[in-house]
Amino acid sequence: MSIFAARFTRLPVAKVFQIPDMIIVQIKDNETVDRALKRFKKKFERTGVLKELRRRTFFQKPSITKRKLKQKAVYKLATYGTENE
Repeated sequence: MSIFAARFTRLPVAKVFQIPDMIIVQIKDNETVDRALKRFKKKFERTGVLKELRRRTFFQKPSITKRKLKQKAVYKLATYGTENE
């Protein structure tokens, strides 16, 4: 197979849209439920599921997304300045 053919072959659906595995928290000996729950919350936060859910609650046009990124960059430049300053 040539490089061109390898670049444009279709991947199976399972490879493109991978569903994250379930979060499993093993409770250790003499560990309280509160500690296990805290570890679960930390793992859940790291997956970014909630962040993605909030981002997808409403559709935002790509032009608005670009505009907000530019405004954020201008703000950062004004706040922190450049390296030379």
